Amino acid sequence: MSVIDTACGPVRGTVEGGIAAFRGIPYAAAPVGPLRFAPPAPVPPWDGVLETAAFGPTAPKNPYPPPLDALLPDPEIPGDACLNLNVWTATPGEGARPVMVWIHGGALRGGSSAVGSYDGRAFARDGVVLVSLNYRLGIEGFGVFPDAPANLGLRDQIAALAWVRANIRAFGGDPDNVTVFGESAGALSIAALLASPRAKGLFRRAILQSGAPTAVTRTEAARTTTAIARHLRVPATARDFARVDRAQLLAAQRAATAGGTPLTGGRGFHLVVDGDILPQAPAAALAQGSSDGIDVLLGGNTDEYRLWFVPGGLVDRIGNAALWAAVLKGRAPWRAPGVYRAARPGASPGEILGAMVTDKVLRVPLNRLADARADRPGRTFVYEFAWPSPQHDLRACHALEIGFVFDNLGTPDSLLLTGPAAPRSLAEAMHRAWVAFASGGDPGWPRWNTERPVMTYGADGARVVHAPRERERRLWS
Repeated sequence: MSVIDTACGPVRGTVEGGIAAFRGIPYAAAPVGPLRFAPPAPVPPWDGVLETAAFGPTAPKNPYPPPLDALLPDPEIPGDACLNLNVWTATPGEGARPVMVWIHGGALRGGSSAVGSYDGRAFARDGVVLVSLNYRLGIEGFGVFPDAPANLGLRDQIAALAWVRANIRAFGGDPDNVTVFGESAGALSIAALLASPRAKGLFRRAILQSGAPTAVTRTEAARTTTAIARHLRVPATARDFARVDRAQLLAAQRAATAGGTPLTGGRGFHLVVDGDILPQAPAAALAQGSSDGIDVLLGGNTDEYRLWFVPGGLVDRIGNAALWAAVLKGRAPWRAPGVYRAARPGASPGEILGAMVTDKVLRVPLNRLADARADRPGRTFVYEFAWPSPQHDLRACHALEIGFVFDNLGTPDSLLLTGPAAPRSLAEAMHRAWVAFASGGDPGWPRWNTERPVMTYGADGARVVHAPRERERRLWS
């Protein structure tokens, strides 16, 4: 295996099926000691050749709670140097191929780049240099303190993109043709990157999978930090939190955020409008043109809610009374349950509520973003993943599309959600569209316009559907 020179020193990876893989390359210094609640710092140069055969340490985190832990594997690799990334490339040092940078999801408190379904060999096989990265999570990445910067995890992502800009040519990538893509909290992060002046010039295209442009005020986000401080019985400052043993800190974080999910709410972690990395809310910044000139592909899954509602039986515990209570509490349109039920004969109250929540939290904000960009510089394309998984009655749930995008349906991680009979042809079509978009900005269907074309990946293959479920979407206008 040849050695690649980076700005901080040479690295040596491995060759797997004709693809060169470099895992665990540090892009910033280990966030420990005085750097624990500080912005990412430069990596000290190393002596000799850095061996990159294995994934690097993952960011400190708690495992997913049951029953999600049985569906979403989340490897934990010990070590302090968690600000690392991985590169897959077919011919390092040759050519200038499109680059795709994957930002993982996990509600800003879980996940890592070491998940098996994120393996980048299929992208490298098809002419892309694939990069995936780790960033700080939970209280260490998204805590809000009076004596430390906010959005440290987002700052980490920007530092990783700066590393790509400076080093990717040595791996055969084109630093002027970078596409960022991510799912769930990864897509949420990408919306913030599109809005952040600090990320300008670091990427050319963006793909948002099942994550909308949202951020909150410092006051709102600080409530989670304050709750964790109460569990620890220390002041809610970075200085005091840095003195706490990491295991104790994670235990307090788990207790303070128990029960919250991205769809059902509860205490969790958020991106913050901080006047620096995020001068204003991403949705407002994007509507005003912060992403002008950048091509964007965005969308979600038909049954996002089922990942949280079905495995633990919540969908069956929701009756009509709970449905209407949620309508009142969430200030949903009064007509909404009837409109959603008309399109879903036989659906339970829990399924009706789940479909409404999916639209309110994900589909409708993404449609609004597409509408806001329709007449601005930069093309916009919309997709929907609709293939119904037979596993655990999950159908087209949150995160199901990832194995299709990466063309990794055979990995154990993907099989947990898809089962063994997922259509390979659909994975080939979806993966091919992502590669085409990263290569030239056109995934192969009409850009967003007044007819609302949505490429739908479903049981009958891939086809364009115009304005799907428009009556339901209009309820939220």
